[in-house]
Amino acid sequence: MTTVVVVQARVSSTRLPGKVLKPLAGKPLLERQIERIRAANSAFELCVATTTSREDDPIRELGRRMSVRVFDGHPTDLLDRHYRVGVEYRADAVVKIPSDCPLIDPAAIDRVLEHYQAKRGQVDFVSNLYPPSWPDGNDVEVMTMDALACAFQNAHRTFEREHTTPFIWERPDRFRIANVAWETGRDLSKSHRFTVDYAQDFALVSRVYQQLCAAQRPVFPLSEVLELLEMKPEIAQINAEFSGQSWHAAHIAELTRFRADGAGVSWGLG
Repeated sequence: MTTVVVVQARVSSTRLPGKVLKPLAGKPLLERQIERIRAANSAFELCVATTTSREDDPIRELGRRMSVRVFDGHPTDLLDRHYRVGVEYRADAVVKIPSDCPLIDPAAIDRVLEHYQAKRGQVDFVSNLYPPSWPDGNDVEVMTMDALACAFQNAHRTFEREHTTPFIWERPDRFRIANVAWETGRDLSKSHRFTVDYAQDFALVSRVYQQLCAAQRPVFPLSEVLELLEMKPEIAQINAEFSGQSWHAAHIAELTRFRADGAGVSWGLG
């Protein structure tokens, strides 16, 4: 059984261009995130899925330097990129982790993958996002190759192609879907934002790395990040204006409104 973790990354991000190469404690953001993904205990292959553009050559070079395989694919169709990586690896399951989560907790990755493995054959899609409870920036979604292939063949909306997984999690009557809540019982998904979309997000993450990252211990746990923010709330305030904002939260809210209005067919549900 082959599980491949796919980290989609490109230089030309729209809101914060070049963010995956911005330095965090002396290394590019993407490199720091790969360190954290590799610190997970689960068994998986790792692939960075970038584009065919020449401007993404630095990502290919980073992959070579870190001995991480890099796949070159469609610039905006992330569903296409994930599917083709899965085919190339002959994967049974594909895991989506965005490249703008440099504080992702390895334990979050393990929790979702362990749940998927325990329910293998009984689930098509497992994530920790629907509904979310972990601090934003700990996004892990795993799907069977069969579910991913179905989405690849049948998803037509631009939104579905750009974000890879909506075709699956919008259809609980068609796919067997499970969610992994944060075991603490807390919900910090709307109050703590560790994903990087804006300059303020990067400023917060940079401060966290300055405080907690050490050469002999570059991967620090989520618990230490939360303790730091409690001791220094001024750091948490750096990107507080964007707390609770995410593409999936906004989409779920809009989807809920459409369903309440009886217009679910507009989303191709069912």
